[in-house]
Amino acid sequence: MTPPESQGQGSNAETPSASPAVSLCVLRKRADFLKAASARRQGTDGFLLQARNRADGTDILRIGFTASKKIGNAVLRNRAKRRLRALAREILPEMGHPGWDYVLVARPESTVNRPYADLRADLVKALRSVHRDKT
Repeated sequence: MTPPESQGQGSNAETPSASPAVSLCVLRKRADFLKAASARRQGTDGFLLQARNRADGTDILRIGFTASKKIGNAVLRNRAKRRLRALAREILPEMGHPGWDYVLVARPESTVNRPYADLRADLVKALRSVHRDKT
């Protein structure tokens, strides 16, 4: 008996659960991080969210992650970034706005030690605050 093709590492296993209309891209250039740092920001207990509307008309949502040496050694910095990446993959496709850049900045101790459910709630609250109209 042959196993069904939907099991294992077939094409169904690699399909993201996010909506196909939104494309996530990771920020790599320092200039993009600096532009996001000078735009809107919202602090939470677990991290700092920086957001910038690129206004370039694309549907690409870009995300960056920062964990400085204040977080701790390389193991703690990598753990903090892994947790922030998991948050971004889970929340941003449904709550992020296309054409925006987001940077998640880890906070010492709290990003690594804070319960994941609290980090998720922090990100939802921060996104709502950042996207509230500033009139």
